[in-house]
Amino acid sequence: MPAKPGFLCHRARSARSTVALLALGLLAACDRTNSQSSQSTQRKIWEDFSGEKALAHVQAMVDFGPRPPGTEAIEKTRSYLVSQLESAGWKVERQGFSDETPRGKVQFVNLIATFGANDARPSFLVCSHYDTKTFDKARFVGANDGGSSTGVLVELARVLAERPELARKVELLFFDGEEAYEAFTETDGLYGSRYFAKQLAAQDKAKLFRGGLLFDMVGDKSLTITLPPDSPPELARDIFASADALKLRKHFTYFDRDITDDHTPLNEAGIPTIDLIDFDYSPWHTPEDTMDKIGAESLRITGAVAAYYLSELAFK
Repeated sequence: MPAKPGFLCHRARSARSTVALLALGLLAACDRTNSQSSQSTQRKIWEDFSGEKALAHVQAMVDFGPRPPGTEAIEKTRSYLVSQLESAGWKVERQGFSDETPRGKVQFVNLIATFGANDARPSFLVCSHYDTKTFDKARFVGANDGGSSTGVLVELARVLAERPELARKVELLFFDGEEAYEAFTETDGLYGSRYFAKQLAAQDKAKLFRGGLLFDMVGDKSLTITLPPDSPPELARDIFASADALKLRKHFTYFDRDITDDHTPLNEAGIPTIDLIDFDYSPWHTPEDTMDKIGAESLRITGAVAAYYLSELAFK
């Protein structure tokens, strides 16, 4: 029996209504997806920094054991760092060199990481050392001294990689041979940073960098970053301002005397560089510098303040 015209019209209107409802549903789903995507892209870099992920990198390095220059453990550490950086999109150069030490000639390797195309021109350095001090009769794994700072730098590499425009402005440096064999002098200690700075000076490239951040011993559970009193004033001001903005200012102050560290050769080369270091650390250079002394929250505080500074102030 043929359908009545009114029934056909009703079915047509019903079908059109269903299509309209489906279209509205799809639009709503797209809006939600776009909203979620927008919220993701609007998330601040300092909010993305994970202290737990940074701590996991420290654990991986400590698991390799003591990492003095020229050892199998430090080569395993290098391979680990390179794999982590390359997986995040960074290009890594091994800057190998040898130098005379109180223990004879030693081979060292700095790792230099840049982001993006080969024509990228980074203008800011962010640094750490990844070696541990040589002890003949003690097992020193450097969870804080060499480990914590490097864990922060690897995690910072990950969050920077999610902001390519910012990442291209930054060069990451992992220095070998920071530790002195006997005592810090012009020829003992800071082997990696001294070599890097000399190469920049020889190539007249120091002027390409507007400044630098150095991390060292930033994992102490009772964190207080003690800036050297001779820190570049503008950098110190902006680090304090970054800590203020994140309500973390109580963790930052000045030390009571100058500190010799990897920032020293960079400053001497004309690159204003600040040392973010917690020098008030009783297990320093003892076998007790182990994982139980450091915390993810301290790594997060350091990384978040550095990320805020790089994102909001470093390139203004």
